[in-house]
Amino acid sequence: MSKKLKKEENKIQLTDVERENIIFSNVAKIIENRKFNAVSAANSQVILMFWEIGKYVNSVILEFNRAEYGKKILSTVSTKLTTEYGNSFVEANLYRMKRFATVFSDINEIADVVPFLSWSHFCEIMRIKDKQARLFYAKDAATRQLGIRDLRRQIARKPFERQEIANTQLTENSIVPFNVFKDPYLLDVLQLKDNFLETDLENAILVELEKFILEFGSGFAFMERQKRIIIDGDDFKIDLLFFHRDLRRLVAM
Repeated sequence: MSKKLKKEENKIQLTDVERENIIFSNVAKIIENRKFNAVSAANSQVILMFWEIGKYVNSVILEFNRAEYGKKILSTVSTKLTTEYGNSFVEANLYRMKRFATVFSDINEIADVVPFLSWSHFCEIMRIKDKQARLFYAKDAATRQLGIRDLRRQIARKPFERQEIANTQLTENSIVPFNVFKDPYLLDVLQLKDNFLETDLENAILVELEKFILEFGSGFAFMERQKRIIIDGDDFKIDLLFFHRDLRRLVAM
C-alpha cells in the first residue's frame, strides 16, 4: 500500500473529535511558543532599558562630580517618573539601575542571559562583589532556569567560590584539570571544605543571638533576619531586626 493510501486511511480512521483535539493541540503549541518569545523579548527590553537608564544617570552624576547633587536629583526625578510610569522607577530601583550599569559596564557580557533572567535575578546577582562570580551565577541561573529562591540558595552554597578554592589546591603538575570541581558534593567527599561552613556558622550564630535578645528582657519582638536595606545605592543586610514595644523603636544588629 502506498504512503498516500495509508495517509488517506489514517484520515478516515480519525473521528471528528480526535481531529479537533489534534488541531487544538498543535495550535496551542504555536500560541505557547509565541507567548514565551513575546514575554522573553519584552523582558529583555525592560532589562536593557534599566541598564541604559543606569548608565545615563551615572554619566550625569559623574559629569557634575557632586554626590549630594546626585542624591537630590535622583529623588526628584524618581518622584516624577513614578507618577508618570509607575513604581518600577522608585528611588531605590533607580539606585539599583545605577548599580546594574556599574557592575555590568559591558552589557554584551550578559547579552546571552538577559532573555532568561528577570530584573529580580539581576538584583540578586549584582550584589556579588566578584565579577567572574557574577557572570558564573548569571549563566548558571539562565541555563538551569532557576527561580529567585533557587538562585539565592545557589549563591549561598557558593559553588563558584568553592570551585576557585579547589583550583588553588591543584598544582601545575596535577592530573586533575582546573574547574573540574563544579559539584559541591564532590568537594565534600574530597574534603576541600575551606569557606564551606561559613554560611552554616553564620546562621547558627544568628539563631543564638536571636534567642539571647528575646530572653534579654520583655518588650523585644523579632521582626526579620537578613533584612535588606539600601544606603547610597548599595544593598546591605541587617543580620537581625527587632522591635521594642515599650521604646517603640527598631533595634538592628
